[in-house]
Amino acid sequence: MNIKDHYKKQNNLKKIGLMLFFVSLLCSCGIYSFKDVSIDYSKIKTIKIGFIENKARYVNPQLSPRVTDKLQQKIVSQTKLVRTNNDDAHLQISGYISDYSVSTTAISSTQATGNRLTVSVHLIVKNTVENKNDEFDVSRNFDFSANLSLQQAEVQLQDEIVRNITDEIFNRLFSNW
Repeated sequence: MNIKDHYKKQNNLKKIGLMLFFVSLLCSCGIYSFKDVSIDYSKIKTIKIGFIENKARYVNPQLSPRVTDKLQQKIVSQTKLVRTNNDDAHLQISGYISDYSVSTTAISSTQATGNRLTVSVHLIVKNTVENKNDEFDVSRNFDFSANLSLQQAEVQLQDEIVRNITDEIFNRLFSNW
């Protein structure tokens, strides 16, 4: 090994050491972002997730339990928050499906060719640490062919609806968007 290779190797080791130092510094902070999740874990440690009721005019009986379950799974798997059923949880989330409606989106020769299912959820977030309440709505549209009945479209779209609505809720709760 010549002297040039020796200095190159030494510089690479210094760069790696510096990078590891900064990574460990970021991970040791109380507030950090992981997977676009921004939570102050030094203050917020527990979460209570209530059942997302269905108060829309048209009720898809599978939607409420599936959205509630998927939201619980996502929060538990992607945050360090401990789920609890206690009323003294640091974050308390409740809400309801406020809209589940179909509209026509495309017409060709006086006949509908496309439909849109709109799903909206109203959420209430209580932060007991900061004694703060927040309410917001999330909404997503799902297009489907007018050749399908609503029931057929629901079968095709069910997983996508649950995933997208859950992602939208999660991002609104924990990301700084």
